[in-house]
Amino acid sequence: MISVGYCSLFARYNTWQNTSLFTAADGLEPNQRWADQGAFFKSIAATMNHLVWADALMLERLKGNERPQDTIAHSLTNPSDWETYKELRTRRDAEIEDWVSKLTDTALKGSVRWYPLDGSGRIEKPMAICIVQMFNHQTHHRGQIHAMLTAQGAQPEPTDIGLMS
Repeated sequence: MISVGYCSLFARYNTWQNTSLFTAADGLEPNQRWADQGAFFKSIAATMNHLVWADALMLERLKGNERPQDTIAHSLTNPSDWETYKELRTRRDAEIEDWVSKLTDTALKGSVRWYPLDGSGRIEKPMAICIVQMFNHQTHHRGQIHAMLTAQGAQPEPTDIGLMS
């Protein structure tokens, strides 16, 4: 279905696009980053915080932690400090790239098991599907952030993967 090369490409794409978004958002005032713009998580900052949390949660699941929600709290408002957010996002992207650098074709054929947030029974899915979901989820919300930034007058880089160096 997917390969280690695919995962490596999307890990690099994730880092590139996140850097583009927070660089574009650097030019905004804090109230602009937190302004409700009608997106699912309302604001640029809240959507970015959601992605940091979701990436941490999914990465822990991919590493074998069946209950990452026990130690990783979801917050749309934390971090609220912009510099702290950028440091956290940069570290999270490096974690994803590091994890992918150790990924093997054998692991891609494995499964991921976890207990969902709602407390229902244990779920088991193919590793490849979970990885695709992580990258797809990132792309989905970054598209929302890109639109909100553009509406605020910021200019993030294009999102075309072929333009990545």
